[in-house]
Amino acid sequence: MANAKSLADSLGYRFGFTWNRRAIADESFHIIDLADQIFSADFIERHWLGEDIRRAEFGILDAAALAAGDSLGEIAKERKLRGFTCDDFAILRDITPPVRVTETLRGFDYSPAVKQAIAAADSSRFTRPMAALHLRSGDIVHGKYRTTLVFAGKVIPSTLARAIVAELSSMGLGTLLIGQHRATLDYLKAETGAMLTSDFGVDAFEDETPRTFFEMALMARCQRIYAGSSIYAEIASLMGDVPFMPATALFDAPRAAGIILDELKARQVDYDPREAAFGYQAAFLAVEDKAAPGEARAILEKAYTLDPENDAYALKIAAAYFRERDFASGEAVLKSLMTRQFTDRPRIPLKAMGLLGDMVGDRYPMAKDFELFFTAAEAGCPYAAACSAWILQQTTTDRVRALATAELAVKASPADPILRKVRRRILQGKKPRSGLLAKARWRLAGLRALAST
Repeated sequence: MANAKSLADSLGYRFGFTWNRRAIADESFHIIDLADQIFSADFIERHWLGEDIRRAEFGILDAAALAAGDSLGEIAKERKLRGFTCDDFAILRDITPPVRVTETLRGFDYSPAVKQAIAAADSSRFTRPMAALHLRSGDIVHGKYRTTLVFAGKVIPSTLARAIVAELSSMGLGTLLIGQHRATLDYLKAETGAMLTSDFGVDAFEDETPRTFFEMALMARCQRIYAGSSIYAEIASLMGDVPFMPATALFDAPRAAGIILDELKARQVDYDPREAAFGYQAAFLAVEDKAAPGEARAILEKAYTLDPENDAYALKIAAAYFRERDFASGEAVLKSLMTRQFTDRPRIPLKAMGLLGDMVGDRYPMAKDFELFFTAAEAGCPYAAACSAWILQQTTTDRVRALATAELAVKASPADPILRKVRRRILQGKKPRSGLLAKARWRLAGLRALAST
């Protein structure tokens, strides 16, 4: 929005935005507050385009379109477009002269509650130069997204914070800690002397949206912001026109992994189990492609002990065994996991199979391990074969190979109900995403597969 409005203002075009104004029943994912809670009524009346727009009526503001500059209006008229959508955060980074995005963002006409929060943050006093450290956590450390491994880069592990605070102190900077797990923040404050947003009055705001704006505005007053790939921190950086820095600016990934492992070796019991487990996860991801399989597996096993409900750890442990060609041990891990899940819910796909066959974001979380599962299947491991069949069905169009691999699993253990049900689902085919007729045919294929077994 800041990009779009600053560009529209500089070129003399109209700015508009789309935003939800109705309560959402499904709160299973990240929820952004309603437009009316963030912006003033006058701002919404002047700029709101509605909750939905027809994408076909708008061009995409990419580098080629942006090069047209003042001719954008003529291009829109020629192509019969209402305008252009501006969704790329970095699209204006190299514009000359620079578009004043920071001033635009700070100048939005916010709701009274948001204005009050920003004003309170702006009036807070720092007693020394500060750097903000946005740890995050939330659903990536404590919720369902911790199992995907895909979003780990959004978080700076709390188990790395002690070293970061010490490093910033050596630069003459105090640290403002921002995160979502209060017990961890309180612990780190007591251990490091870092400041929390509660020290500056955030608890005066009960509603989440004013609290969030208070924290972003407070971060914006720091000399720099350290964070993972967090839009929250990016906006704070933009609000204050201050540098946004990754943790790797202080420690490269291998060194950070070593610091985390040393911290957990010395103080694991001081951390919440899932915070500690995420520390091991972050260390593993940093060294996965460099460490010996046994070393990587040892890190995963510590994480799995702390967070035994995280299926990603079990699958990665199995893959590490397969990489060492210890097929029996990897197969035992898979069998234990899949048997337990089948006992709890005897339906295919099992929960762990979702990590193998479902795309998260723009990729498959376990993609780099697919070939290891295929190799284990060919080596005679029936559970690895069942997993491989599912991978092939969900991620490729090689139906023949998927069926052959499912048959391989059943042939190795004919009486196993899990393997037989996996083969039945492979016979049924991949479930269509849409279309009543396609779904009806898929269900009929399932009945045929059931009859054939």
